[in-house]
Amino acid sequence: MRINPLEGYICMAQIDEKVLWGAAEKLRDKCDPADYKNVVLGLVFLKYVSDKFVSKYKELKEVGDGREDDEDYYIQDHVFIVPHEALWSEVAKHSKQEDLGQVIDNAFILLERNNNQLKGILPKTYSKSDLDKNALGELVDFFTNNLNMEDADGDFFGQVYEYYIGAFAKYIPTKGGEFFTPKSVVELMVDILQPYKGRVYDPCCGSGGMFVQCSKFVKEHQGLVDDISIFGQESNPGTWKMAKMNLAIRGLEGNLGERNADSFTDDLHKSLRADFILANPPYNLKDYWRPSLEGDPRWLFGRPNDKDGNYAWLSLMYSKLAPRGKAAILMPNGATTSNADADYKVRKAMIESGKVEAILALPNKLFSNVSISVQCWILNRAKTDTDVLFINADSMGKLISRRIRVLEESDIQKIVKVYRDFENGTLEDVPGFCKRASLDEIVSKDYSLNPGRYVGADESNKLSPEEIQEEIRKASAELFKLMEEGKELEEKVKEILEREMK
Repeated sequence: MRINPLEGYICMAQIDEKVLWGAAEKLRDKCDPADYKNVVLGLVFLKYVSDKFVSKYKELKEVGDGREDDEDYYIQDHVFIVPHEALWSEVAKHSKQEDLGQVIDNAFILLERNNNQLKGILPKTYSKSDLDKNALGELVDFFTNNLNMEDADGDFFGQVYEYYIGAFAKYIPTKGGEFFTPKSVVELMVDILQPYKGRVYDPCCGSGGMFVQCSKFVKEHQGLVDDISIFGQESNPGTWKMAKMNLAIRGLEGNLGERNADSFTDDLHKSLRADFILANPPYNLKDYWRPSLEGDPRWLFGRPNDKDGNYAWLSLMYSKLAPRGKAAILMPNGATTSNADADYKVRKAMIESGKVEAILALPNKLFSNVSISVQCWILNRAKTDTDVLFINADSMGKLISRRIRVLEESDIQKIVKVYRDFENGTLEDVPGFCKRASLDEIVSKDYSLNPGRYVGADESNKLSPEEIQEEIRKASAELFKLMEEGKELEEKVKEILEREMK
């Protein structure tokens, strides 16, 4: 792994970050940094699907029997059908011409027309964009000469997307927690829930990273991706399209609704009961409430705070769980201790019902564009006792730059093992790290769910009074010895100076 020019953003091994960053450099001062990824990713997508189609065409051509003209051979390998006019080689011929933007838009129109799963999600704004056409042409030429993806695997587009989100994150203002969820955090959440089979849901799915990681988990454990059903929703129209593209490029089937929509006020999956929920919702939303939410049946633990959406998200997601469903939800640290009246009442009801299974405090600097620390809530609809597992992992992770920390595989496995031991009833409390707390203990702390209040401090290396006295004795003896040596040295220096004066 190497680090790209933007202070510590990791780029995956298959991706040449110099190529990706070189593309972004072509847009410097030509458009808003927040639009870089949209302009670039559209072209990367077009180059990717074109290269893969050409590669498959050559392979089938060698086999013979006219297979290269049979669309089924492409579809079965999740290769998109790319008409001649949409091929990168044809688009690139216009890189020095004024109609380049329109040619690119037409290529996307043709792709949507020939691939049902892409309908309505590809960008078709290059001809209308204010982007300098010379810069756009330079970008096309740059990818023609520097980016060959015929041998790239299905994760490539997602990796490129992750690169750009991370790399440009610090330039893009964030609002209410709308930021990229680090890969290592998603891996932790997926490893805890183990979504081998069933319905996976994310009501604020962003670019679909949770779903992608679920599919990877299933493949790594020799499962069948077809055994999981993906359901999601996203309110931002551009991000919703990107999520659809992210799933399509990997050959994943997912129901993200027919359009972007707000999960609070326009639930596109009303009847869904999910086996697994993984989510990183926007934090501390101040303006989410609408009159239509009054008396909503999803508020199973009571009416949530109408001026802060954190407990509304927790309530919404719990209501979507199947009878044996589990959820892993990221929340800001303050949610576990909020004393706002509505927050306190909802939290109290959740704890007393026994549906809060675990709270994991995660280290800071995990997110590339914000300094906020988060905690992961594990909710379990089938849970029958009121004990809660607390894990304080805030000292874990490895700093890969001054600003960025990642959870290493050993960190993830250590946390997951503690969770499994808790599930199996074999957990041994580790001071400073983990503890199984009873309802009585939680009540005594006024229903706070901050792990630091339960796990305590690690005093395994604390010295006894006798050991302290022994250490003082040793230190004193060493000090006296140094003082004696200093005195001898002073006498010798004095003798030398006196001889010199004579």
